[in-house]
Formats: sequence, structure tokens, C-alpha cells
Amino acid sequence: MRFLALPRHDWPLIAAGAVLVVIAYPPFHLLIPSFLCLIPAVWLIVEGAADARPLRRHLVQGFWFGLLSHGLVLYWIVVALWRFTPAVVAGYFATILILAMYAAITFALAGWLMRSKGLSLLVGFPIFWTAAEWLIGHQGDIRFPWLGLGTSLTGYPTLVQVADLVGARGVGFLLVLANTALALAWMRRRERRSLLLAGSVAVGVMVAIGYGLIRERTLTPRRVGEVALLQPNVGFRDKWESSGRDSIVHDAVRLSRRAIAEAAPDLVIWPEAAVPHPLQWHPPWQEMIGDVGRESNTAQLVGGIHLIYRDGQSFDYFNSAFLFDSLGRHDAQPVYDKQYLVPITERVPFVNPRWFNLAFFGAFGVGGRGPVFEVGVGTFGVLICYESIFENLSRDYRRRGAAFLVNITNDAWFGRTSAPYQHAAHLVMRAIENRVGIARAANSGISEYVDPFGRQHRRTALYVEAVVSDELVTTDVVPLYTRWGDWVGRLSVLLAVLLVAYGYWRGKGSAISSQQSAVSSQ
Repeated sequence: MRFLALPRHDWPLIAAGAVLVVIAYPPFHLLIPSFLCLIPAVWLIVEGAADARPLRRHLVQGFWFGLLSHGLVLYWIVVALWRFTPAVVAGYFATILILAMYAAITFALAGWLMRSKGLSLLVGFPIFWTAAEWLIGHQGDIRFPWLGLGTSLTGYPTLVQVADLVGARGVGFLLVLANTALALAWMRRRERRSLLLAGSVAVGVMVAIGYGLIRERTLTPRRVGEVALLQPNVGFRDKWESSGRDSIVHDAVRLSRRAIAEAAPDLVIWPEAAVPHPLQWHPPWQEMIGDVGRESNTAQLVGGIHLIYRDGQSFDYFNSAFLFDSLGRHDAQPVYDKQYLVPITERVPFVNPRWFNLAFFGAFGVGGRGPVFEVGVGTFGVLICYESIFENLSRDYRRRGAAFLVNITNDAWFGRTSAPYQHAAHLVMRAIENRVGIARAANSGISEYVDPFGRQHRRTALYVEAVVSDELVTTDVVPLYTRWGDWVGRLSVLLAVLLVAYGYWRGKGSAISSQQSAVSSQ
């Protein structure tokens, strides 16, 4: 453990940075901390450069900074998954340890290039930080791009309208750049350059606000139609009780009828897993749901479990969305099977899921590319649960002609933690990135509508039964981000590789030059 030791004066900076990160994110969602939370990280790197063993110091600083900040932000993992298995504690620590290692490498690389190659942190730190965020979202079965730094600004949508150009990752890059500039400005506060650094941040913020105001005033939203959201508020454990399954479906049907009677919507959206058992095994449920559509000429999107049989007995099962059209049919359009699965609860990483004999736990199948559904009011794509955090899915739907997006989720297992607020925040970025309207139906809340400017409407409270109906709007704009994708993230990874190569080869060249000089002198 001596390797992980740090001087005492490093710890206040680590703690301050972690606290600022926490209050920048939902549910606190304070604005100023987003521009301050990485200032302690920059100061730590500068301080660590003077250490007798700077590489070790930077690695340890980054490790503890990442461990504490991610540990506080993601504390809800233990609360949410404890009901599944106490082994979640190991999963929680594995998650924050992996994230801490990314932070450690970020600190180490930025510090190495600063002290030995003279590369300013203003260049290295934002690039390495953004590259790490990209890698976290692309690490196979354990990818988890939850709350990139840019997402901390989703409570202030005017400020992040630039996401239609650079995406959430680009907003995060700009935030890291601003934090770094302010940190260096304070350190050089007696120099004229400090005014240039601080002034650049102020100008950047004003430009972002100006761009946001222009986009909000010049983009013309169009009406999609009336969309109703069901929030049954079914208890987490109730879904697993076989004796209560019929009543759960009956209650959802009742809420659907209520929504249709109150608002005559064009589409009714049920939440994730609103049907708590495989739909194929329950023809009466199919008939009940279909009757609602036929009687009212209203389409319904229903979350449930889909089975695909491998042979006469065995099957693969999927977390899915079924579209019942206005004629009450659910087989007229394809089923959407969820592609990105929650580690452990839906699919245990790196193992054969058929090793598990638990019913509908840990072995869900991985779905293919989602269909673009079509109903009377237009075309849409479906994001199930935390698929909303993967920006490529929303972009792909938009590129294939989806007029709006639907997010269905069951956040009841989060409990009364910060997770439901953090989860919902991602949709602000998805809406702005693609200039698309989004409807979100959550079993226990937060259900809401997000317009193409990232503004949230008709947000429901947590843990109440609710039926919400409102006019959903979208745009016909296909922004730069939708066409180019996460170009900032990919570019950051490329630049990070080039910077490391530059540092390595320059160091190697310097070593050869030193040897040649020594030989000549002899």
C-alpha cells in the first residue's frame, strides 16, 4: 500500500475535486462546479511534477481522484443491485477501480508530456481526458459511458446547444479545456497571461450561449402528435411474484385506456418490462392489449420479454419492445430486442450466459440493430433503459429516418438515489445532438418529454402512478453531429496516440543525441 501513499497536502485537492464533480451532476446539477471540478486535478499534476518520482505520484494522484469521484457519483450501484445479490459490492468496486485506472493513466500521460517534453497541460489534459471517456464507452461487455463531463451541463440546455456540432463528448472536451485554463490562470495570476486564459474561458462561454440562443430562435420545431406516457409505478419485487402478474398487466391496460379517454393520443408508450413475463406465453394478455388499440384506433409501444426458440424446448430471451398498431396487431412490425445490456443483471460479462439457470437474470440475449418503427404520426426508434447513454444508437436511428425517439425504462430498482436523475439527463444530449424530440416512459419515474433543444417538459415525480399526455415536437434538421458522429471522441483518441508517440520518439531521439555527444567528447 506504500505505492498508493500521497503527501498530506494532495488529499484536500482530491477531496475538493470529488465533491465538485458530485455537485456538478444531477440531482444537484449546479452550474459553476462544472467549470471548477477539474481545477484541483490540474493543480495536483503540476504539484506532482516536482516529486522525486513524478510518474508514480501522478499515477497515484489520478487513481485516488478517479476512485473517490466515481465512487461518490456511482454509489447508487450498491443500493440498486444489492437486492439482486450482495456480490454487487464486488461489482461496484470493480467498476470504480477500472474508472480510477483511466484517471490514473490520464494524469500520468498529461504529467509526463508536461514535465519531460514541455507540452502544456492546456493541450495534453483535455485530449487525454476525452480519449479516456471515449475508451470507457467502447470497452466491450463492460462499456459504461455514464455521465461524461459534458452531461453535467444538461441542466442548462442553452449552454450546450453546440452539441449539435460536437456532441456530448465535444462539450466535455471544452469543459476540461475551460477547467485547465482557469487552473493555470490562477497559478499565473500575477502574469498578464492569466488574464488571457481567464478571458478566453469567459469569451468561450459567451460564444456558447450566443450560439445556443441563435439555435433556439432559428430552428423551427414541428408537431409530431399527441403522445401519452404510462407510469404504473409497479414495485420492484412485485414483477417477480407470479401471483401478481395478471394484475400488473390489467393495471397497465387500465392506464392505457385512461390515457386514451383523457387525451385521445396518437401513440401510447408503456415502460420497460411493463409486461412482466414473456408475452408469447400469455395469449390473453396479447388480446387485452390488442383490444385497446382496436377499440380506439391507437398504437401502443409495450415493453416486455421476447423469446426466440433455438429448438423445441430451449430459447433465448430478450428485453424488448413490441409495437401494437392501431388495429391491435403486434406481429405487423418487428420486435426490438435490446442491444446494450446492463452488466451483471442482464448479462454477466465475459462468460457464457447459458451457464446460468436463473430465470430471466444474467443471461439476456443481445439484440441486433433496432428497427425504425412506423405509426400514423411518423417514424421512431426505441432506446431501452440505459441505451440512452450510448450516443451512437440515437444517431443511427436519426440517420435512418426516425422522426423522434422513445426511451422506455424501469428505474424502480434505483431506489431513491441520484441515479434516476442522472439517467434522465442523458436524453438532453441525445435530443440536441440529433435535433430530435424524445418521449420517455419510466415505470416509477422520471417520465418526461424532451424537445429538440434539450428542454424537459411534463416531468413526473418518482414513485407515483401517473398518466401523462402532451404534444411531442421534433425537427427535420439533420445536424453535423448526426452526419459525422462522435468525431471529437475519435479525434481525441488519435491525438492521444500521436502525443504519446511524439513523446516516446522525442525522448528516444534525445537519448541517442546524448550518447553521440558523449562519444564525440571522448
